Order: sequence, then structure tokens, then C-alpha cells
Amino acid sequence: MTLLTDRRSGASADTAVLPGFEHLRRYWDPAQSCMTVKVLPGEFYVSTLDELVTTVLGSCISACIHDARRGIGGMNHFMLPEPRGERDSWTATVGRAARYGSDAMEQLINAILAAGGQRADLQVKIFGGGRVLAQLTDIGQRNIEFVQRYIATEKLNLCASDLGDVYPRQVQFFPNSGRVRVRMLRRHDDVALVSDERIYLKRLANDPIKGEVELF
Repeated sequence: MTLLTDRRSGASADTAVLPGFEHLRRYWDPAQSCMTVKVLPGEFYVSTLDELVTTVLGSCISACIHDARRGIGGMNHFMLPEPRGERDSWTATVGRAARYGSDAMEQLINAILAAGGQRADLQVKIFGGGRVLAQLTDIGQRNIEFVQRYIATEKLNLCASDLGDVYPRQVQFFPNSGRVRVRMLRRHDDVALVSDERIYLKRLANDPIKGEVELF
């Protein structure tokens, strides 16, 4: 394990990070009084610590998976690709998308098991899949269908979900306890200013968060 110290907090913030996750952005959140890890599209993170893992979702999906017996949890963030051919032709795209989504789920589960978790004790919560850019094909719904199908096929224990709608979300996950907090981001002007969801996610991740809070 790697010991990291956040000097900006003005306090001792030594944390033991699991191997393979040292590259993710970490910072001290004074509002939560804990270290916070930001998960970007294509990333995942697993922890046994009393810390916060956060991400911002548009049409993407995040799964928060937790072993309550052992206090181990992790989050992923995956975005299924858009079609390269005709706008309504999804045959080839769904194949690529399913493989990418499957990889994201399997990598997260395997990392939790490697950290000491047990598959029979895993609890899954899923979030995202919003249709935040109305002019695009509803990729969010395709993502929802994929992750629900994956969970059913793998016989995982789905215990909470917050999916769909037209708003992006900020998800805050506490891997040690398994608690999740979701904020709906209702700023239409921000959504209208972007044409690419990746740009949108990077912009919104650093903006002040407004909206209702739901606990899962």
C-alpha cells in the first residue's frame, strides 16, 4: 500500500491506498472532513478506507459495489460508445459497448475480490443513464439496459438504483460504509453549452453543486 499525505488540508491525511489506484486524483474535502477521490470516465477505484469517492454522470453509468461484512467498496464510471455508422444503426456499436461495459464491471468486481471481498456478499447500486443532450440518440437508455442485463445475468444483488431522467448527476460514494449520496444537477444552460459529453463532464465536475440530495 502507498501512504499519501495531503498537506493542503493542514492536518494529517495519511491514507493507505490499494495498489493500482495511486494515479487517481485525491484531495482533502473540508466539507466532508475526509479524503476524496474523483473517478473520471473509464476509471474505477476500490478502497477499504473511510473516504469519499465521487463522479459526475450524464449518459454514463456508475456502479457502486460494496461488501458490507468487510467494509470494502468501489465505484466505476463507464461510457458506452456512440455509433460510427448511420445514426440509428446500433448493431456493431452494441457489441463494442457491451464489451466495454462488461470490462468495467468485471474489473471493479475483481479488484474488490482481490482486496478481500466475497462475491456472495456484494451489494450493487447503479446510477446515471440520463438523456442530458436531447439532440443525440438516447445512449443513456442503452447504458441502462446493458447494466441491468449484466446484473441479472451475473446474479448480483442490486439493492438501489437511480437511472434515466434528463438531468446529470453527481454521485458521492462512501466505500467503507456503502452509503451513496446523489445530487441532481438541474442547470440547463450548462448542458446546452456543450456538444460532447466528455467536455460536459469535465466542466461540471468543478462547478458548484446545486439540487436535491437523495440517499441510497
